Amino acid sequence: MTSEPSVTDSTDRMQRDREELASRIDRSTPSDGIHATALPALRLFRASDPGAQVCAMYEPGLALVAQGAKQVFLAGESYRYDQANYLVTSIDLPVSSQVIGATPEQPYLCAMLRFDTRRIGELLAETDMPEPTMSAGRGLSVSPLSSELLDTVLRLVRLLATPQDLPILAPLVERELLYRLLLGEQGPRLRHIATNGSRGHQISRAIGWLKNHYHQPLRIEELAGTVSMSASSLHHHFRAITAMSPLQYQKQLRLQEARRLLLTERCDVASAAHRVGYESPSQFSREYSRQFGAPPLRDAERLRGGTLALVG
Repeated sequence: MTSEPSVTDSTDRMQRDREELASRIDRSTPSDGIHATALPALRLFRASDPGAQVCAMYEPGLALVAQGAKQVFLAGESYRYDQANYLVTSIDLPVSSQVIGATPEQPYLCAMLRFDTRRIGELLAETDMPEPTMSAGRGLSVSPLSSELLDTVLRLVRLLATPQDLPILAPLVERELLYRLLLGEQGPRLRHIATNGSRGHQISRAIGWLKNHYHQPLRIEELAGTVSMSASSLHHHFRAITAMSPLQYQKQLRLQEARRLLLTERCDVASAAHRVGYESPSQFSREYSRQFGAPPLRDAERLRGGTLALVG
């Protein structure tokens, strides 16, 4: 008879899997920053030092750390994750983040998988999972890492070494990964976002509208009507999921897009402000400075100098 694996066996296996995952990410990331892979949804990230806080838009997805640690800030709330925890984002969120555990000898190494919420919905329909009874909660959360989830991510990263296997095997492993997440602690949160008619799904639609119309004046009644909610319900559930109001969210979108325009298109301040929806360049400069810690032109020069990264 074979005996059940002991706690020690499981711990040893997870340690071996972490070390292999770290080694594979290390070989695939010759420099600091985000690296695309042959799987469009999978990216690998490396940082050799803690660095400064950077602003970014986190898309729905999973972040699993193989080595080091990181902290993410959402509207004043702080989330720390490392080798023992994974981070799930169920909705698009403007955040700031900072690597807090990294050295040149032991760099921060992370695998990030972007979710397709439609695939989550399809999987829910096929498996007939029960509808979540809890509220959607924050659109960003950290949970303890299981050996099963670590093994699934490792097998996905392993496939990068055999490109001929990717078209057939990668979709199967990605499906397994979503299935394990849906069964785990983050499952109810993901089911809310992917279930038609749920509050989480309505807020996801509202965010989609804001992303497409961030440069236009925001009228809450119209946005609420677009997603079939009352204005008060939209405010309540939007804040519950994103930790900010729709207007605050729109401002974050505007400032991050303006930063991109200043950096990549070398716009002048007035043009960038106008393109993202500001009528007053002086108001734009004030809010930009509060958000990024420096006036627009100085911040853009600092970014071009390589002292910061736009994505963290």
